[in-house]
Amino acid sequence: MNKVNMTVALLALAAAPVHAQSSGSKPGVSRRPGARGKATPAPVPTAAPEPPPSTTLAPPPPPEATAPVNKGPEPERPWAKGVARRDQERALELFRAGNALLKESIFVQASDKYRQALALWGHPAIHYNLALALMNLDQPIEVHEHLVAALRFGAEPLEAEKFEYARNYKTLIENQLAHVEVVCDQPGAVVMLDNKPLFTAPGRYSGLVRPGAHSVSATLAGYVPSDETRSLLPGETLSLDMKLFTANDLTRYRRRWSAAMPWLVMGAGAALTGGGVLLHLQSRERFDAFDTGINACGGCVPPSPLAAQLNQGNLMQRAAFGGYALGGAALITGAVLAYLNQPESYRIDPNQVDPNPQTQPRVSILPVLGGGSSGVQALLRF
Repeated sequence: MNKVNMTVALLALAAAPVHAQSSGSKPGVSRRPGARGKATPAPVPTAAPEPPPSTTLAPPPPPEATAPVNKGPEPERPWAKGVARRDQERALELFRAGNALLKESIFVQASDKYRQALALWGHPAIHYNLALALMNLDQPIEVHEHLVAALRFGAEPLEAEKFEYARNYKTLIENQLAHVEVVCDQPGAVVMLDNKPLFTAPGRYSGLVRPGAHSVSATLAGYVPSDETRSLLPGETLSLDMKLFTANDLTRYRRRWSAAMPWLVMGAGAALTGGGVLLHLQSRERFDAFDTGINACGGCVPPSPLAAQLNQGNLMQRAAFGGYALGGAALITGAVLAYLNQPESYRIDPNQVDPNPQTQPRVSILPVLGGGSSGVQALLRF
């Protein structure tokens, strides 16, 4: 077999699909005139097909590689750099075999041939044809990946017509899929999309997903798992910054009442009890004054001022006993409230955690003394 120029072979990879056919041949397949004669390229269509409509994803007729023509040595192209000639020739054989299967609508086997060819040579035309096969297998994510690879080196390795097809299909698929961007800065955290690992943090992921419900999670030993579930529409972009927190970070405490209320009740009880003690002491003073007056007059009928001392003593004594009763009840009530008002822990949502707690505004109240004046000073910190 005569050696052929590989650069021309690359152009053959991106040759246009065949619409004309010779008598007795299969559609789109060119025939060689002889074992050593010059190869006859496949006929080129006289008019380019219309671009695909913006609402469908029907692939254009697949391109077919034609036999390369030897035009002498040319500089190595970027998409062939570092690829051995033997690998290029084997990739061309697999590429042609994939094209034949693609024409017969045997998409699964055609995809296998193209993948085998890509393992040897990542030529843009092979990526492009694999994308055409995958369109018929409902694999839009992988289709987009191969279209991106097909467009990597511009129009030269594909020809202008196929380059425009690839670019239009890429835009169409991006509008039909949803875009997910995930960031996680917690070292060692495993980030997953729909239970499939994306990366180990710190890292970032950006890619396309089918419309519908998707879950993104981040897990790390010693931290509460973070999980986000969203339903995405075609063309929508979801950006997530996955944060991980410990159990202590997400634990808050609450009481039934204000923490000061039980102590205020007990304080009131203590004040009532103290008031009762004071009244009791004053009542005893009145009783002592009454007894002294009676003794001084030798047991006479107490005059009005002396009788008033007795009446005041009785009133104060009864008020003291009432103060004892109310104060004791308030003390007991305050103690019960303090017991019932113990803080209870609860878990908050991770989205409620303030990432910068030091930026919370704080109010400080300080006394101001000296300089012939007094008062308080309120200081607000941001």
